Amino acid sequence: MATTPLGVFQFAHDHGVPARELVSLLGGKGAGLAEMTAALGMNVPPGFTISVPVCRAWRQSGWPNGLDDEIDKHVRLLGEQMGRTFGDPEDPLLLAVRSGAPVSMPGMLDTVLNLGLTDKTVEGLARASSDPVFAWDSYRRFVTMFAATVMGVGRSLLDVGPAARDEEGLRQQVRTLRERIVRAAGRDLPQDPWQQLREAVEAVFSSWNSDRARAYRAKEGIADDLGTAVNVQSMVFGNRGPRSGTGVVFTRNPSTGEPEPYGDYLVCAQGEDVVSGSANTMPVAELRNHQPQVYEELVDALRRLEIHYRDMCDVEFTVEEGRLYLLQTRVGKRSAVAAVRIAVDMVSDPDIALSKAEALQRVSREQREAARTEITNRVRTADDAMPLATGLGASPGRATGRVVFSAEAAADTDDDVILVRRETSPEDVAGMAASVGILTTRGGLVSHAAVVARGWGIPAVVGAADLELGHDEFRTGAGEVVRAGDVITIDGGTGQVWRGRPESSAAGTNDAEELPQLAQLEEWARQAESTQQGRELVG
Repeated sequence: MATTPLGVFQFAHDHGVPARELVSLLGGKGAGLAEMTAALGMNVPPGFTISVPVCRAWRQSGWPNGLDDEIDKHVRLLGEQMGRTFGDPEDPLLLAVRSGAPVSMPGMLDTVLNLGLTDKTVEGLARASSDPVFAWDSYRRFVTMFAATVMGVGRSLLDVGPAARDEEGLRQQVRTLRERIVRAAGRDLPQDPWQQLREAVEAVFSSWNSDRARAYRAKEGIADDLGTAVNVQSMVFGNRGPRSGTGVVFTRNPSTGEPEPYGDYLVCAQGEDVVSGSANTMPVAELRNHQPQVYEELVDALRRLEIHYRDMCDVEFTVEEGRLYLLQTRVGKRSAVAAVRIAVDMVSDPDIALSKAEALQRVSREQREAARTEITNRVRTADDAMPLATGLGASPGRATGRVVFSAEAAADTDDDVILVRRETSPEDVAGMAASVGILTTRGGLVSHAAVVARGWGIPAVVGAADLELGHDEFRTGAGEVVRAGDVITIDGGTGQVWRGRPESSAAGTNDAEELPQLAQLEEWARQAESTQQGRELVG
């Protein structure tokens, strides 16, 4: 297919160069989807990318002329590929609309899933799937997400309790949501799928300028004028029964660098359930027991991606009724210790074979120093220092600070604070950036809190489920109360939480013993420096 004037591309489009080199055009997510589709032939639900320049054009002059026709053409092509029609009341094609900036901004930009569901198409989905509960659960999810993301309805108004487990209960929850939406927004959910799609695309474009996105870019030093792509993809359903689910996985442990898959999986769920931190997930390795063939396929796919990208990858996937689909890949963020280990290990990996020079390029002198500091601070805690709680170590390092229970309180302080939340959301990023540590009572290893904290090098403990969180205090399983302003210490490696600053029984550790890869990397750095000096003398 010829390049369109507005820059809308099917994932399978032949760009003439590897898609992974076109991040500035396709965005990170779009480039990954195109690379997995065109270069690797992986099982990716088909779709298309509205490129980053289109977003910039929209920001400058509004909705571009001709974009409606381009989207219409690509959606109809997608319907031909899937054997379904968008808006068909009998067997509808449903879409996922996701952002995809040129640089990773986890959770900061918007997503809408199950788009295309209406009062008519939900009945068709129920008949086509022979599962009304699945269909109405999907409609409930869509109504909630569209109202919050596109229509600006407050999430507290959209809380109708846990999802009902029967058709009539789900129908009633949808009715309740619709009534609240009309009161809050002054209009009902659009019943035209094409209107839903246009509004969702604009909402993703608009999310580039949201307060949370601005705060994240300020912390990361990302330019404000980049913009984002929009990826429109056929839906696959992780909420379609017990043989379905969704997960996020790294090809290696992004905290330690260990060469094992690392991530979370949730049975009968969709992607937002995993990354939001609202559910307690299971480690991705448990998928081996749940669906061993799917796990083997996933491990094989992870290895192929790592060899192809010659780096650790971060992968989003869905299992629909026992079939594995890959929804995203990108080079993953990692701690300083993990960066050291991964770089050195990939030099000796025969399928990747990084050169020593490449390893040194990937791990700067500053990162090596950060890794050394992290190792030095790994001290044993005295035996009598009993932890208040233990969760999942999601971002390594130890931090001590006063407890605060809101992002606003964290952002308004000048001293060291630990932000304590049930789970964090993109709206919390300003407070997260101001904190020395993060503690959540829900969520897993790839929840929002875990991913953002790891990317920023902030120690984090997530999923400390034994803590009962109140308005300005939390209570431990043993009944001990910690109030706002009290000092606690968290260890993002072990997942432990203590009151105050626990005494240690050791002064430190030997980095050569703890991380031999660091010593190896430093030796290569000395050799490279010596070689360079020799060349300069000869010259």
